[in-house]
Amino acid sequence: MKREILHFAIAGVIGLVVDACVLYMALALGSGYFLGRGGSFTAAVWITWRINRRFSFPADPHVCAWTEWWRYLLAMLGGGVVNYAVYSAVVMSVPQSAMLPLYAVSTGSIAGMAINFLTAKLWVFSKRN
Repeated sequence: MKREILHFAIAGVIGLVVDACVLYMALALGSGYFLGRGGSFTAAVWITWRINRRFSFPADPHVCAWTEWWRYLLAMLGGGVVNYAVYSAVVMSVPQSAMLPLYAVSTGSIAGMAINFLTAKLWVFSKRN
């Protein structure tokens, strides 16, 4: 269990970097804080799924990867709601700066992490435990 949590946390940090980078690119293209975050969140979920199915909860060859992807995306939406709510609160309450997107994504990610771990372990990858 400790190994799973550690690997899940490492995947989360990598996902956070992807999330922030994609958000900064979307902002540079004029998407705005809220629309840009939709795309950046999806990119982060994709990356963390790929890492988690390989390292945190090694892939079951009997499970269809695409079915697992959709289940993972659905599961991450639970933590994503908390994540996006905290992100939105930060964006709307903290003065704008170059660091605001990173700060908002980070606080949102931390807020949703426990929910995401539990749904991944207990539902998406449950047959591997």
